[in-house]
Amino acid sequence: MSGSDVRAAVEEMVRVLGPYDGRGWTVPAGTLEWSCWATAAHVAHDLLAYAGQVTGRPDDGYLPFDLRVSPAAGPREVLAVVTACGGLLATAVDAADPAVRAWHYGPCDPGGFAAMGVAETLLHTWDVTSGLGVRWEPPSELSAAVVRRLFPDAPDGPPPAVLRWLTGRGELPGLARRTSWSWRAAVD
Repeated sequence: MSGSDVRAAVEEMVRVLGPYDGRGWTVPAGTLEWSCWATAAHVAHDLLAYAGQVTGRPDDGYLPFDLRVSPAAGPREVLAVVTACGGLLATAVDAADPAVRAWHYGPCDPGGFAAMGVAETLLHTWDVTSGLGVRWEPPSELSAAVVRRLFPDAPDGPPPAVLRWLTGRGELPGLARRTSWSWRAAVD
């Protein structure tokens, strides 16, 4: 996956959630304990952390920095922070040599960080839309790319539904709902 995938996921998040900036983002984001506001801020945090990993190239843990979104920021401002952090990750991924490795529970390539950024963005957009009562489905093409890269043993099915099932957010016919999961971003 590449920076263009990260940009597409972030643009989709802003497109879908932007019109609802006047709603109460203090409600829980779907089944999460976080509010919709905190969930969107979490997306920004992860996108920035992944950009830092790609450019800093640590091999034994996450870099010791954090993003703080002002508690006074409204939803539209939080989405602007997500856009900025997504741009940083996309630029870092596209500028990195594909052979670069950085730590994410093992050595991870730039494409893996892009895939995780897209996954975080799509899944948490779904969480926020669920919390706000907005019907939305993650884009099929981006969902399929995330599933291929992060979940190589995924079952067949519509990519958005499979992605939600893989991360405990939905059900698939004939399969029990997942209560725990992890993705495989590290490469050999």
